[in-house]
Amino acid sequence: MRKVETAEGRSVRLLRVGEQVRHVLSEVLQRGDVHDATLENHLVSVTEVRMSPDLRHATVFVKPLLGQDEEVVLKALRTNIAYLQSEVARRVNTKYAAKLKFLADQSFDEGGRIDAILRSGHVAQDLEEE
Repeated sequence: MRKVETAEGRSVRLLRVGEQVRHVLSEVLQRGDVHDATLENHLVSVTEVRMSPDLRHATVFVKPLLGQDEEVVLKALRTNIAYLQSEVARRVNTKYAAKLKFLADQSFDEGGRIDAILRSGHVAQDLEEE
């Protein structure tokens, strides 16, 4: 069987399972299935899930609405990790239950920083000359 990979080098299977995990976690958080006051009071977006090649580990990138209380939300997610892992294991059909690791998604901040650089006087001046 030939291994199909995307431009990033990750297999289609890893991406597909990552998306399934992302959907499960998003649904659990949206419905308020986790009985945690912090998570009930914050809207949390699961922006991406990256699976390890053996599908035993999942790195989950999250962002609270407007980036508020990021560390508090991450702590609440990590506190409830056993429940979240059991929900993923129950709903995503893989051989092993993936261990979850929650990280703050910095891509929005990075995008804003790049946008600010592109709008700066020096870069705008260079772009106008072309």
